[in-house]
Amino acid sequence: MIRLENLSKRFALRDGTYSVFEGLSLSLPSGRSLGLLGRNGSGKSTLLQLIAGTMRPSGGRVIRSRSVSWPVGHANSFHPEMTGLQNTRFLARVYGVDSDTLADFVEDFASIGPHFHLPLRTYSNGMKSRLSFGVAMGIPFQTYLIDEVTGAGDKAFRKRSRAVFKARMAQSDAIMISHSMSDMRAFCDGGLVLDDGRLEHYETIEQAIARHEALLNLA
Repeated sequence: MIRLENLSKRFALRDGTYSVFEGLSLSLPSGRSLGLLGRNGSGKSTLLQLIAGTMRPSGGRVIRSRSVSWPVGHANSFHPEMTGLQNTRFLARVYGVDSDTLADFVEDFASIGPHFHLPLRTYSNGMKSRLSFGVAMGIPFQTYLIDEVTGAGDKAFRKRSRAVFKARMAQSDAIMISHSMSDMRAFCDGGLVLDDGRLEHYETIEQAIARHEALLNLA
C-alpha cells in the first residue's frame, strides 16, 4: 500500500510561493495499476517524485509498504559524471541485485551503443529515458512509477519497452503518466485524476479518462 497523508508541495517564487497541492490524503490500493491523468502543469510529475521519495514534501508524508521505483523516464537517480554502466552498477548495489546481470540486461535493452560507456552528461534526453527504463525494468520493484517513457525512442524500442513493461506488470503494480490513452487502457485498470490541487481515485481507467476529458472540455 502507498498512502498520502496531508501531502503538500510548494515552490518558492521570487514574489512568494506557488502551491501545487495542499493536504492530499489518499490510500492507493495494492494489486492495481493506476493511470495518473491531469492537465499539463497540474503536478503529475511532482506527485510521482514525492511518492518515489526523490523530492521532499513541503508538508505531510508518503507511507510506503512496498518497494517503489524512482520515476522512470527521469534521470534524477543518475550521476551526470558517471557512465551509463557505472550508474547501472551503482543502482544494482543500492537495490541489492547482481550488477553483472543488470548491466548485461540494460546494455542490450537500452541499445545506446558506445554511449553506455560514456558520462551521462553526454546523453540526449531519449538516451537518458532508455537507460532509466532499462535499469528499472531490470530491478524487481513491487510498484513502478512511469512518466511517459513507453513513448520514448523509435518504433522498435517502443515495441520492446511495452513488451517488457507488460511482462513486469504480471507481478507488479504501476502508477503511470502518459498522454496516450491507448497506453493507459493497455496497462492500467484504475485511475487517478489530479486537477486544481485535488486528487480523485477511480475504480476503472475508463472512469478516470472520462473525468479527465470532461475537465479538458471545461477548460
